[in-house]
Amino acid sequence: MTTIDLFSGCGGLSLGFQKAGVDILAAIDNWDIALDIYRENFNHPVIQQDLSEEVTSIKIIRKFAPEMIIGGSPCQDFSSAGKRDVNGDRANLTYNFANIVCEIKPKWFVMENVQRITKSPILPQISDQLRRCGYGLSSVVLDASLCHVPQSRSRFFLIGEFGGKQNALVDLFKIDLANKPMTIRDYLGDKLKLQYYYRHPRSYARRGIFSIDEPSPTIRGVNRPIPANYKLHSGDPQDIDISTIRPLSTIERSYLQTFPESFKFFGTKTNLEQMIGNSVPVNLAYFVASTILKYMKQEIDLHNLSHHINPVLENFGNIAISH
Repeated sequence: MTTIDLFSGCGGLSLGFQKAGVDILAAIDNWDIALDIYRENFNHPVIQQDLSEEVTSIKIIRKFAPEMIIGGSPCQDFSSAGKRDVNGDRANLTYNFANIVCEIKPKWFVMENVQRITKSPILPQISDQLRRCGYGLSSVVLDASLCHVPQSRSRFFLIGEFGGKQNALVDLFKIDLANKPMTIRDYLGDKLKLQYYYRHPRSYARRGIFSIDEPSPTIRGVNRPIPANYKLHSGDPQDIDISTIRPLSTIERSYLQTFPESFKFFGTKTNLEQMIGNSVPVNLAYFVASTILKYMKQEIDLHNLSHHINPVLENFGNIAISH
């Protein structure tokens, strides 16, 4: 399966798909700093291009003739962190992604975004466009902590197969999910050499201290030190010496995004925190890619799935595509 990664950032989605056996032909993004890191970790072409310039972008992508297009268009305009503007410039890049897919018409596409996009009018609009273009669509919201990622991070995936059936992959996604969330200790053992750490809350009405015996909260693009006058929240562990508590380092946070130790990061802390926080967790990307490949190889009879499905997933499924 030959693939182009759009809005690639530093390469979390690419690395996960590559680990699953997908052949990444090239990556395209417009942030030169992230692309420098991408180049250091991958051998295929890396192209700096503004994907809102659709005509030029389509010419570039068409030369590769990809069988699949993957990508996570910038999600800040949909995100629960900070001010939202579903009509903002970054939200419009979701339209650009759909337009490029409909022009190139790969056999498959995968679009990733934050869960909040399901509340945006953009999603039904592009879904209708992609169906009219000939794609059978499956949409899922995946909790990364059930996909071998030690992090509570819900992400939306819209997957399309040209000429495929609607909702064809939804049940298949349920089979390999874990029965319980993965904790940091499950994934890293005692590698971090701490029990508790600080993660700056969006407001002091929320807890800020977490244990490695739970999934981490969502890794965001900012990472602040614990304030000198921090007062324990009622949700924080109470039997701790607060003077020993620290935030995770930039590289430690990359581990929680399931980047391997061998992945080379360099540059300023501010830029690294942003690109790591914006990344798709590598293992989550692997989970998605592996599920698609299983479907393609027909390894599982989709008509006999009911007794395999995790019973805790009652609300899982096609949450965003309405006719």
